[in-house]
Amino acid sequence: MKVNRFEDLEIWKLARELYKRVFKLTSREPFCNDFRFRDQIRNSAGSVSDNIAEGFERGGNKEFVQFLWVAKGSCGETRCQSYRAFDSEYITNEELNELLERTDQISRKTANLIKSIKSSDRKGIKYE
Repeated sequence: MKVNRFEDLEIWKLARELYKRVFKLTSREPFCNDFRFRDQIRNSAGSVSDNIAEGFERGGNKEFVQFLWVAKGSCGETRCQSYRAFDSEYITNEELNELLERTDQISRKTANLIKSIKSSDRKGIKYE
């Protein structure tokens, strides 16, 4: 299936939802008062969708794949920070598990998209 806009990519939609969830969790006390950590996890979560969008808009599959790797890395960073948030008692075990599930899903789907793009002989055409 050909995708013409990054907004149509499932992984971008999932990454957007991840950011919204992280933002909501980090807006509560006492998390919201830990400014450096709050900003760090928000930035890493936002970086996932930002890099998917930027890579898509570059126009070529090679660059898109590079940005997907960066997005996947930011997703891993968010997953690690989720553990830190739990260890700091900013989120519950249930909230941790939700974030771990979301980040794992995005990471797997991103890896699958990278594999699909790399195995395609098409150049400059984005599809999922």
